[in-house]
Amino acid sequence: MMHYKTISQWFEAWQLPMPEHPLISVFKVDIAKIMYSGESVKAFCDFYCIALKRVTGAEKIKLKYGQQPYDFNGGIMSFVSPGQVTSLSVDQDTEVKQSGWYVIVHPDFLWNTALANNIKRYEFWDYTVNEALFLSEKEEEVIINIIENIHRETHANIDKFSKQIIISQLESLLNYAERFYNRQFVTREKANHHILDRLEKVLETYLSSGQPATKGVPAVNDIAAMLNMSPKYLSSLLRLHTGKNTQHYIHEKLIERAKERISTSELSISEIAYELGFEHLQSFSRLFKAKTQLSPLEFRRSFKS
Repeated sequence: MMHYKTISQWFEAWQLPMPEHPLISVFKVDIAKIMYSGESVKAFCDFYCIALKRVTGAEKIKLKYGQQPYDFNGGIMSFVSPGQVTSLSVDQDTEVKQSGWYVIVHPDFLWNTALANNIKRYEFWDYTVNEALFLSEKEEEVIINIIENIHRETHANIDKFSKQIIISQLESLLNYAERFYNRQFVTREKANHHILDRLEKVLETYLSSGQPATKGVPAVNDIAAMLNMSPKYLSSLLRLHTGKNTQHYIHEKLIERAKERISTSELSISEIAYELGFEHLQSFSRLFKAKTQLSPLEFRRSFKS
């Protein structure tokens, strides 16, 4: 596991010329040929890395978008945040040709700016690396124009306006990326509905298995892991298609199951709460009333009146 604390260390490892600025670097890769020996490489950095790359000649590499095969041939963007582990495993003696742009930003460069606090709101930082952003030709042109603006500014004479202009361009880059990710969710609607179907089955299986009584209410991280995706990616997808995040979606499924058990069984409310994974009856009753405007007992009485 490699740990790159500085941008200079990262450049040295990839045998690149040293960056002109210790906290931000924008550079273009015209054609880089890399021979892979078949070893798996893992690494993490203390800075943000945004890449827009085209990769060719890698027939032995299996590329996927999340758990779905790639079905776009456009430019591909990836976003790696500080501390996020990346890994690469390629068949032995594979030659990869790549070209594109890299934008490397250390958190210290953002210090004392609004972006320092806002940058973490962009959820794509928490998407796994293989959940890349695909771009149409026009979208790629927009992104490259912004990157070129940042590149020019980082290589110009520094003055009192330089940092704010770069920060402004970075914000534009991130905002467009967020817009294009949202578009990607829409264009992959069929695949996304398949994921939602799997989510339904995962939750149904868990709630019917008796596990909640011993393991508790299904957790967002556990459900996302069962679907082989990051929690934030799952929440983004759900918000787009259902208007709810994963936690709200799980709660609604719990209440659906609770309604069924309250109306069709002779179990006490406490037993049903325990069966669904609630450690305390009060927590279950509070959630049930928030979702239905009735207490569990009031809901049960409505079926007997």
